[in-house]
Amino acid sequence: MIKRSIIISLFLILTFQTGKAYNAGKWNSYLSYYKIQNVEKANDILFVQASNALYAYNTKNKSIQTFSKTDFLNDTEITRISYNRQTRKLLIIYSNGNMDIMDVDNYEVTNLSDYYNVSTTNDKSINDIFQYGKYAYISTGFGIVKVNIDEAEITDTYHLGFNVNWCMIEQNYIYAYSAENGRYRALITDNLLNRSNWKRDGEYTTKTEDNKDSLKAIVGKLNPGGPKYNYFGFMKYHHGKLYTTDGVSHATYDYGKEGTIQVYNDNEWQIYEDSLSQKTGHAYADLASLDIDPKDDNHVFASGRTGLYEFRNGKFVKEYNNYNGSPFKTASTVGNDNRDYVMVQGITFDTEGNLWTLNSISPSTNLIVLKNNQWINLFQKNLMLETNKSYENMINLFEDNEHNLWFCNNHWRKPGVFRYHPYTNQQDLYNDITNQNGEKEHITFINCIAKDLENNIWIGSDIGPFVIYRNDIEQNNSVYSKIIVPRNDDTNLGNYLLSGIEITSIVVDGGGQKWIGTANNGLYLISEDNDTQLEHFTWDNSMLLSNNILSLALSPEGVLYIGTDKGLCSYKTDSSEPNSTMTHETVYAYPNPVRPEYRGNITITGLSYHADIKIVTSNGVLVNQGRSTGGSYVWDGNDQKGRRVASGIYMVQTATSSGDKGTVCKIAIIN
Repeated sequence: MIKRSIIISLFLILTFQTGKAYNAGKWNSYLSYYKIQNVEKANDILFVQASNALYAYNTKNKSIQTFSKTDFLNDTEITRISYNRQTRKLLIIYSNGNMDIMDVDNYEVTNLSDYYNVSTTNDKSINDIFQYGKYAYISTGFGIVKVNIDEAEITDTYHLGFNVNWCMIEQNYIYAYSAENGRYRALITDNLLNRSNWKRDGEYTTKTEDNKDSLKAIVGKLNPGGPKYNYFGFMKYHHGKLYTTDGVSHATYDYGKEGTIQVYNDNEWQIYEDSLSQKTGHAYADLASLDIDPKDDNHVFASGRTGLYEFRNGKFVKEYNNYNGSPFKTASTVGNDNRDYVMVQGITFDTEGNLWTLNSISPSTNLIVLKNNQWINLFQKNLMLETNKSYENMINLFEDNEHNLWFCNNHWRKPGVFRYHPYTNQQDLYNDITNQNGEKEHITFINCIAKDLENNIWIGSDIGPFVIYRNDIEQNNSVYSKIIVPRNDDTNLGNYLLSGIEITSIVVDGGGQKWIGTANNGLYLISEDNDTQLEHFTWDNSMLLSNNILSLALSPEGVLYIGTDKGLCSYKTDSSEPNSTMTHETVYAYPNPVRPEYRGNITITGLSYHADIKIVTSNGVLVNQGRSTGGSYVWDGNDQKGRRVASGIYMVQTATSSGDKGTVCKIAIIN
């Protein structure tokens, strides 16, 4: 007891920072609960399906509980909810046919995945739910599925051979209503598996829905938080805030996503002024890019299919298109007066505060800069696909360390990567897509580009990742190198990294690791030396909301934001931006103190790049050592033999990669 008291006293005198500290490996979701779709009443609790997500409102204590795949649920994109009064459980059905059954008293969830997992040629679409006793009768594209809610199991499946819009039980008969086939019925006591026992006995009638206007009026006044929309095709992290747009502008077809800017900061969402078409007189949709004025964080520009938009403090200021004196031109494939197609899919501020923009499919412009409040048309002949048409989908504009501008053309007609030198007005073209073996690569789309810590340019294409190495850039060689990953099977052979997988987004963390998002293959983590696939997160093996990754953004603290077609989630990586020096003020550990109930990882942050770490007991015994990933080091709380360390104070000794001594921080552990 004396030793325990000493340790607790040491806890009290330890000073440490927490900041926005998340433990490595932690997942979070940020779902929209904006559009109310259904409300189910369970005594004092109102369960609300909104924007294909779920929350609960306790009418007694006025509390709100949101649910997601990272909190209670097993899937995402809810299409139906239905409350079973006898069992006091809520049936939750997802768009893929997966089902959860939630106990409304404690929110405990049981997953029922049989319907999702079954392989069949039948139409598995779910049309309606009818509750009867402890059973739910689910109307489907091929018949009716009977679910025992209490036992969380499918009891029977009635293959009727036609689409059932809805069903009901009344006076010992079960009725199946089909808009195409009319009304069928059968006695509940009959063998309902036998299709011949179902007889047509009338015409189809529409189901009379319960009037839930009063319930919807109650929840309509609530604010469960979250963004307005669940689409995040473009994201940028800047000064502690995550800026997002729908980011789905395309050169050959429209997604029609409502234009909006959503900014996440300290667990709150700011929705910029939207519905701008009422002010501009034309569409406001498919925003593809965004950047923040380096001289004023409240000054933001966003762009996309319908031109460029300026905002201050979240309020719309002005638009720039072919009508108001700016150089931007309407796409040459539509009429000159059409303001719905002023294609500006890439913008960025440089370090001097100039705003650079790309005007795609334009007859006479392509590269435009706003400098000292003056628009300058820097027309580049090399960026014209035809005499009256610039490249069709120029995106991912960014400035490198040498103040050059990089971007790519994401279009099947002429995919490529480009570098522009602002001080010389010269341009380098990397659109002869040949690999390191001199072979032509048949890339159709270049979805993204990114710069790594060694100033190599990574390319995310529809057939996998490529790299233009720094040496080739300096020699202006258009070589799209494939990454060869050793097989480690004593053959000295290797495989091409993620070959044949469509890459949608790439970010490089503070440790030089590459986070690679894909279309329908989830999220990959590749080591700094590119030799090892460290992680492959999918919908099945993680809290990832969907395997279809639309965008990625990384905070300096190492929180990776993942925009998917099912919404936004985040993952706390084991890396962060490194510091140039290590001091007592910047280096700290969390959680600290480590309490008895905690058995997760302990993160030391604020380190320099490739810092050497030693963790020792108060009397100098080494228990763990390693090297930082970027500015972070993760310790599992075990000694070198894998055993949990004893209660006590542990010293974290640091040294730079060149061997210079760093600082020391303390970690208190009590078991």
